[in-house]
Amino acid sequence: MISALFEGFPAALKDVAIALSPLVVLFVFFQIFMLKLPKRQVIKIVKGIILTFAGLALFLQGVHVGFLPVGELMGMAIGSLDYNWILIPIGFLMGFAVIMAEPAVQVLAIEVEKASSGHINKRIMIYTLCVGVAFSVSLSMIRVLTGISLWYFIVPGYIIALLMTKYVSSEFVAIAFDAGGAATGPMTVTFILSMTVGVAKQLEGRNPLIDGFGMVSLVALTPIISILILGVLYSRKEKLGDERRIYSGREF
Repeated sequence: MISALFEGFPAALKDVAIALSPLVVLFVFFQIFMLKLPKRQVIKIVKGIILTFAGLALFLQGVHVGFLPVGELMGMAIGSLDYNWILIPIGFLMGFAVIMAEPAVQVLAIEVEKASSGHINKRIMIYTLCVGVAFSVSLSMIRVLTGISLWYFIVPGYIIALLMTKYVSSEFVAIAFDAGGAATGPMTVTFILSMTVGVAKQLEGRNPLIDGFGMVSLVALTPIISILILGVLYSRKEKLGDERRIYSGREF
């Protein structure tokens, strides 16, 4: 049982080492020639690098052993049902739950709250992204079930997003497009993508390479729109607040 869990683990260690080595080399270079950080801080950074290495290796191993097989098997099992339309609400719930656990989304929400001095609440950001991704996964399931081309979702979606940028502050525009990238993190890609591919494998007349993939592009799109909608709501709230202050000032 334990040996099965760590099957292929050396390959995961090698992949993580290759991925982190350029960052480590850059840090060493800047530390020697520019940063010259004190010894105590360097020790903390080295400990952080070791923890990152171990965490990424374990995560990748978990993905290969658990997330990918389970996601694909779930997709194949549900896709084989006569009432496979249930994939749409299940996709919505899966998208919502996965983003709640997405590390990149958590970091983005924390940084936005810090940068805005609490004006943009972290919880509101996270729930907005969860709803956006939930819709994108549902749309992906509809696309797989019906065979609709990805272009019918992507092109109108980005047109709507670009039009909405005119009615939102520049701060929210920047946050929205970063949110699209943050939402396509390791949790979403590993589990939801494998589930979508599993569904496409099971359905007759569907090509996993054509219908199974493309989900990540939708996940990158819908958070942009959802955050822009949040920006519109914030703008209206600020305008109402200004109008109330002006009105109360005149009344005074």
